[in-house]
Parts: sequence; structure tokens; C-alpha cells
Amino acid sequence: MKVFELSKKNGMKEIDYIRHRIELGKEVYAVGAIGHEQIDELCDVLYEFTQIMKGYQIDAYQAHATSAIREASNMLIVLNRIKLRTNLDVHVLSNSEQRFLRYKAIASKENEFNKMIKNGTAIVDIGGGSLQISLFDNDSLFTTQNLRLGTLRIREALVDIESETIDLSYQIEELINYELFAFKKMYLKDCEIKNIIAGGDVVTEIIRKITRGEEQDFITRKQLMEYWERLNYHSKKDLVEKLEISSESASLILPAAIIFRRIIEEMNAEVIWIPGGALTDGSAYDYAQQNKIIQTQHNFENDILAAAKQIAKRYMSTKSYINEIEKLALTLFDGMKKIHGLGKRDRLLLQIAALLNECGKYISLSYSAECSYNIIISTEIIGLSHLEREMIANIVKYNTLPLPPQKELANKLDSVSYLRVAKLTAILRVSKALDKSHKEKFKNCKVVLKDKTLQIVVDTMEDIKLERTWLKKKAEFFEEVFSLQPIIKRKKKM
Repeated sequence: MKVFELSKKNGMKEIDYIRHRIELGKEVYAVGAIGHEQIDELCDVLYEFTQIMKGYQIDAYQAHATSAIREASNMLIVLNRIKLRTNLDVHVLSNSEQRFLRYKAIASKENEFNKMIKNGTAIVDIGGGSLQISLFDNDSLFTTQNLRLGTLRIREALVDIESETIDLSYQIEELINYELFAFKKMYLKDCEIKNIIAGGDVVTEIIRKITRGEEQDFITRKQLMEYWERLNYHSKKDLVEKLEISSESASLILPAAIIFRRIIEEMNAEVIWIPGGALTDGSAYDYAQQNKIIQTQHNFENDILAAAKQIAKRYMSTKSYINEIEKLALTLFDGMKKIHGLGKRDRLLLQIAALLNECGKYISLSYSAECSYNIIISTEIIGLSHLEREMIANIVKYNTLPLPPQKELANKLDSVSYLRVAKLTAILRVSKALDKSHKEKFKNCKVVLKDKTLQIVVDTMEDIKLERTWLKKKAEFFEEVFSLQPIIKRKKKM
């Protein structure tokens, strides 16, 4: 737990940092659930944290759970026990939300971060459950991928053969090499990575240990490889002796060290930046940003959109077409603010849905709606929760298929989310009708609300019979949702 003081004048200031180590993932990755003794210990620790919070008279708190609780079969029981014992409301982060907060912790060091991502840069975040690699170039995120190669997960996977080998590092390499090869083949083929930003507590600890505590924020590839060669580790015992750490720490450091070394070798990066910072820093930074306490130079929404555009590119969507649908959808959304009652986040979800609206055609032209849904729901988009991804997938799916009643989607969408999906689906349907020919006929487009109509005023000299006909076909659901009839009107020429 970290306690921060946030102010417009001084920004983020860390006041206190309290830690208690509980390896929740050990049981989850081994047997799938958290045992009652660990739940009790967790509740005791969290209760102590609440007492510390009262002592500081905090104004707000955020309590997050990550993969260990997210993947536990008894997750709901654990969350309920925490609530009853401590009165804490714990938000279980999806992997993409978790990594986004870690990414924000790094981005909070804006000067160094903004300088590094101008050239090919990878953020390598090694956690207990998985490894996240995010690639940047020209100030923009162009892909982020999650590999199930976390330190705890690897340790538990190899626990049965540990006593049978004298070179555990070789076994770890065999386990991870193909996953890294597949990543390199798919995402590094046309990409030159010059810098690596090391994320995660374990990697930071490794580098601090092997450099004998030297407070280096930057280290070259050559320096790091020389340190590793001198270390010459093959087992936990080697690490315990050479780094003077506990066996428990060594069991996590060994897989993390090997993963990190192999990534550096595959990417051939020259400079490694160790910014420090944890999920708690990213959470505080995000809270300060959302509440307009601090101003940020980096546009994080652009990173989310960049990830969506990369997915569209991977599934060979027509760039000019999806950009046109995006433009039309946002024009309608902005012109209907008084009618739809939706917010800034909904605008972002609509934008992503527009960009991904035809990704399923890569799989099947006949069943593109279902294929689009499956692609979106199976692909993590950094910064989006699972519910938001579910909403986007349904918006894309039902912009061509009839939207079922809420009770048929109740296992995926609550009533509030369903209503948001219905509104955004109606807007996307009309947007696609306006470019049915895929010829981008409307150079300028604006929206006028008049009586019971939504007048879409367009500037074009082209034949728009097809668009008018298709709009009438798609208008019924739009009228049902908004009680407005959408009509196309040509802009009068002076």
C-alpha cells in the first residue's frame, strides 16, 4: 500500500509505503483457488491497512486485485470476505487494465519516457502470472501482447522437476523459448527495438542486485550481459549464494532473470531503462489525471486507439473505409450530445467499434458479425476493461444483426451497459449506411436536430440514392432508441 499527497501545485508526492508479502498466486496457479488460511491472512493485512488509512485521514482510496484473485475459482468468495472484514471495495483489474496502470507508472516520469518512445522501444513488464510486452515507435504504441510467462506461473509449472535437474535455468529456457520465438516472428519482423523499459518489481530487484546496489536508472546491453556472465547462475542455490537472498526470492528471480535476458537477446536492444514504480504509482497517477489534479503531456487515449488500429491492420480492414466510418460516427455522436446522454468514455468505445467494424471479414464474409465479435473479445486492448471490450464486441456484432433483448445478453451485459450498447449500435448503423458504397461521398457532414428528425447535412455532388435507401433500412432501430428519424439533406450551394 502507498499513501500519496496529490495537489495541482506539487503533483504526486509519496508519503508512505507499507508492504506485506503474501503469495496468493502460489495456490491459484497450482490448484486454482485461494485457501481459507491465505484469505484470513489477506483480510488481516487489509484491515491493518484500513487503520493506517484512517490515521492519515485519507480523502479517497483505490483497492485493486490482479491475476491471482482474477484467476481464482473462488474469486467472489474472497472479495466478499474482504468486504465483510474490512469494508474495502476491491476492483478486480482485467489484464489490460492492470498493464495500463503499470504503463502509467512508467509514463509518470514524463521527460525520460517521452524521449525514449520516439524510437523503437519495448516496455517489458514481468509479473507473477504473465509477461506483457508493449512496443512503441514514433511516440506511438503500435502493439501490446500478453504471454502467460509470469514468474510464479513458471515456478509452479516446474516444481515437480526442480529436484531432478542441476540446471533449472535450462528447463526454464526450454519452457519460454517457443513463446518468445512466436512473438518475435509475429511482431518484431519489421521492427528495430533500440530501448527496453524494464517494468515490474522483480526485474528492478534483479538489476539492483546484480549491479551490487548501484543506483543506475540506465544500463547498456553490454554492461548487463557482462554482469550476468559473471553471475553465471544455473539454479536457485547459485542465486542464494551469489546475491545473498532467500530461497523464496531466488525462486522468483531465476525465471524473471532468464525471461528478461532472453528478451534482450531476441530484441538486441542497446539501452535498458529501469524507472522503478509499481502498480500503486500508476493507480495514483491515473486518479490524479482523471480528477484533473495533474496535467499530462502524453495522450493515453491515443495509445488505446493505436492498439485498435493495429488490430484492424492485422485483419486487413480497409484503412480509408474504417477512417470514414470513424469520422461519420463521431460527427453523429458529437451532434447528438443533448439526446444520447453518453459521456467521453462512450465516445471512445464508439470510435474503437468503428475502427474494428469489419475485422471479421478477414475470417468469413458470410459470418463477419460473429467473427468480429470473437476477434474483439479474444484480443486484449490495453486500457480497456473486459466489460468495455464486451461492449465494443457487441456494438460491432449487432450493427449488422438484430440486437436481442437484454435478458438474452444478461450474462454479458448489465442493464446500464446494454443501454449504452444499444445507443452506440444505433449510431454505428446509421454511420455505415452513410457510406454504403464505400466511396466516401460526403466531404463535409454536420448534424442538425429539428423537431423529431436528425438532419444529416452533407456536402456532395455525387449520386446518393444508395445511401438514402440504406439509411431508411437502418433507421428503424435508430428511431426506436432515440425517437428521432435520421434523414440526409444536401447542403445548399450559394
